[in-house]
Amino acid sequence: MDLPDVIAHCLSLPGAEETTPFGPEALVYKVSGKMFAVTVPEDFPPRINLKCDPERAIELRDEHKAIKPGWHMNKRHWNTVVLDGSLPPKLVRELVEHSYQLVVDALPKKAREELKANTK
Repeated sequence: MDLPDVIAHCLSLPGAEETTPFGPEALVYKVSGKMFAVTVPEDFPPRINLKCDPERAIELRDEHKAIKPGWHMNKRHWNTVVLDGSLPPKLVRELVEHSYQLVVDALPKKAREELKANTK
């Protein structure tokens, strides 16, 4: 899965938006104002930072060379996923969705309800 495909998947999730709060070089994907992914498109190899359950993050890093502690992020809660072609596309999509869902689950009830109502 290449970076344009990952970006398209991020934006396909309900309520997702692309922002540039750190400057034009970093693309940040948010839901209800909360970040679930960040990438710098000019990086080579391409990579994206995604939130992850801390225990699962450790397991993923042990299993896959292309999954590393989150670069410039809280390494307990974020992974950097290197998009070098070594990871199955299904896993990359699952990691994007996991990151998104962690953020949605942590939103206040009212924000979750608004998100649900706006995506029907």
